[in-house]
Amino acid sequence: MDSKLCVLLYSGGLDTSCMIKFIPEKYGYEVCTATVDVGQKKDFEGIRQKALDLGVKEAHLIDAKEEFVANYVAKAIKANALYEGEYPVSSALSRPLMAKWGVEVAKKAGADAIAHGCSGKGNDQVRFEVTISCLSPDLKIIAPVRELGLTRDVEMEYAKKHGIPLASKSKYSIDENLWGRSIECGVLECMDKEPPTDAFAWIVPPEEAPDEPERITLEFGGGIPVALDGKKMSLLELIVKLNDIAGKHGIGIIDHMEDRVVGLKSREVYECPAATVILRAHKDLEKLVSTRHENAFKPIVDQKWTELVYTGLWVDPLREDLEKFIDSVNDKVSGTVNVKLYKGSATVIGRDSPNALYDVKLATYEKAQTFDQSASEGFIKLWGLQSKVAGRVKREG
Repeated sequence: MDSKLCVLLYSGGLDTSCMIKFIPEKYGYEVCTATVDVGQKKDFEGIRQKALDLGVKEAHLIDAKEEFVANYVAKAIKANALYEGEYPVSSALSRPLMAKWGVEVAKKAGADAIAHGCSGKGNDQVRFEVTISCLSPDLKIIAPVRELGLTRDVEMEYAKKHGIPLASKSKYSIDENLWGRSIECGVLECMDKEPPTDAFAWIVPPEEAPDEPERITLEFGGGIPVALDGKKMSLLELIVKLNDIAGKHGIGIIDHMEDRVVGLKSREVYECPAATVILRAHKDLEKLVSTRHENAFKPIVDQKWTELVYTGLWVDPLREDLEKFIDSVNDKVSGTVNVKLYKGSATVIGRDSPNALYDVKLATYEKAQTFDQSASEGFIKLWGLQSKVAGRVKREG
């Protein structure tokens, strides 16, 4: 009888490297790995070779950068996606894509199970497992870290005992992709301590950023950035370039207390330079071309979309339902936004759009104005009518 096969979502780090040995030993499965490239700055061929050296049956490497940007990041930009007003859901966006590819590999390989290296404390277990169970309900899901109660020190000892190569010891646990870098563990768990500068890899400390500001222009088409400083480029190219430019100016450090899916409140630190600038510019341009009613309602839709993504419900039909409205609003979000980058701040300093609802002849205070000021008197009386009546009733009551 053929042995059972498990696909492991493999990052090359300590947790998932130990899983390569743990899964055959504790669960009786052969292992093949699936590593998904969403823009991590890693040696992917080295990761693939490490998996093979550790004895996996097959090691699959999937380049999903273009797919990640086109089908996930672009949607987040249109939705102004900031979880709890701070986090651009960078890691959260990548998980359903990784799960999708894990399921694809499992189907092609004829696997019985799929495994991840998440603990029981994090959000990623939810994101992976909900997506996998919706895409392939018959696949068994294995979570050794959670199910066996593994801790980092136990894994370190296990790795030494089984000849699993360990990367140079780091104070931090890192997750990254094109849209952002997440930093956890070590002193960052002390919520009253400032993150040390050695925690950051993409962004210079704002106080060490250039003393002269840099001004850039982002051009949007249909809600998506299409050019930087007049040069047309793909969204992937633009994000990579802007990560470097904004990072050099100390922009995109996020340090906030986050409410996790599993009920914990956690201190989270991120580096998201390109995301910070793009989302700020997009929101400004969207506000320019939308009515006050759209601008009041869309944040409600955006917040719900972002919560679905953060909480692992990418596969829920409501996400696509909300996107119909989000896409409709973004059809007109085209134009340019000028942004000043300076010592940790990204400030919008100008914007223009063929769809702008701003009319200088109506807005100006100069004699060229076309606004009919006499119309305001009657408007004010009607606008405050119920408040006036309520005040009278209160006085007479």
